[in-house]
Amino acid sequence: MNDLKDLYFLPAPRSVRRDEDLCILPARASIILHASEAGAIFLIAQRLQHALLDQAAVTAEIRASGAGMASDEFGIQLVLDPQQEGHEQGYQLQVTSKAITLTARTPVGLFYAICTLIQLLQQCGRVLPCLEILDWPDVPARGVMLDISRDKVPTMETLFQLIDLLASWKINQFQLYTEHTFAYRAHQEVWGKSSPMTGEEILELDAYCRERFVELVPNQNTFGHMKRWLIHPTYAHLAETSGSFPVPWGTLEGPFSLAPVQPGSVALVEELLSELLPHFASRVVNIGCDETFDVGHGQSQEACQERGLDQVYLEYVLKIRDIAQRQGRTVQFWSDILNDYPELFKELPRDMVALEWGYEDNHPFAERSEHLAASGMSFYVCPGTSSWNSLGGASITPWGTCVARLRRLEPMVPAVISTPIGVITDTGSPCR
Repeated sequence: MNDLKDLYFLPAPRSVRRDEDLCILPARASIILHASEAGAIFLIAQRLQHALLDQAAVTAEIRASGAGMASDEFGIQLVLDPQQEGHEQGYQLQVTSKAITLTARTPVGLFYAICTLIQLLQQCGRVLPCLEILDWPDVPARGVMLDISRDKVPTMETLFQLIDLLASWKINQFQLYTEHTFAYRAHQEVWGKSSPMTGEEILELDAYCRERFVELVPNQNTFGHMKRWLIHPTYAHLAETSGSFPVPWGTLEGPFSLAPVQPGSVALVEELLSELLPHFASRVVNIGCDETFDVGHGQSQEACQERGLDQVYLEYVLKIRDIAQRQGRTVQFWSDILNDYPELFKELPRDMVALEWGYEDNHPFAERSEHLAASGMSFYVCPGTSSWNSLGGASITPWGTCVARLRRLEPMVPAVISTPIGVITDTGSPCR
């Protein structure tokens, strides 16, 4: 390797400065923890220890810094320094011919430094280029949403592999898009043939994510996309309509959305969230509420004519927000309906987070982001890969394009969720 073009990192660091020297790793090394509480970064050090053995055949002993270093010892130093200036998730990685030093303000920053070093080991083995990397993220929240409601519920093994991969790319939020694939105790009629995630599995996955600095965010539709519930006689009375209704691409047949004027709709959502949310450490919940095209074409028709469809929609969403807030959660919701009624953003509590989503490369993220920022709303931008009914999606372009667009929007855009359903997931992996 003679220049930086030979090195590839995902995501690309802020800066990489390359020296001419090489760092030749010995067969044995030490991982030395410099921290007021070394135990706080022990699991991070173990991740590096395993990678050194797997990628470079280097056996490394982990110890705290108090023992010092021998003159002939090769040390990989993990320095946790809360007083260091810089981004909370930032880090410095320095590789010299004598030692490797990783420095960060927080454990998560140190974890990301190790992720970058592991990528270097994967490319170079035991002969590393001497270099210095400085890095920190454009946006604080970087997530992936995986659809588990369209007849493909991954096995736990597949989910663990996916979390490991995403964490190595410094993704720090993960959502399982759910309509009917959580095993609610009183609703087996809905999920009985769908291989749902159980509460125990969510608890296990949540713990696995937290060890890798990934926030597992609960995601449960609570308005539209509820057909898999409403087709059953037990829930049919909660449907907005069982007839046809217009959508931008033609017509659909109901049922589809919960009827917002039905008291039982809110009662069902409260029951579901009360059971679901305690399984997650996250203080956030995605309540969905997108594509409610049928609202106003059935049970809520009269109310929409009297008060306006926008007000009927808003009143229902606020009821769901209040349910989540009583359980100590901040609400995320898809903002596509409200984009048709931008004045409603003024009526929304500022503790809600709007999710601006778009599947195509020409989606007006910049324009919509400006409107959201002007309204004072917290928001994410959510590019997708159009990967339904396909192996790899329409194209991988939207991810790279939207990341570039996010760089231009910084610091206006506070966070990003991507939805590479088919691109990230191994479609050949075992499902339930």
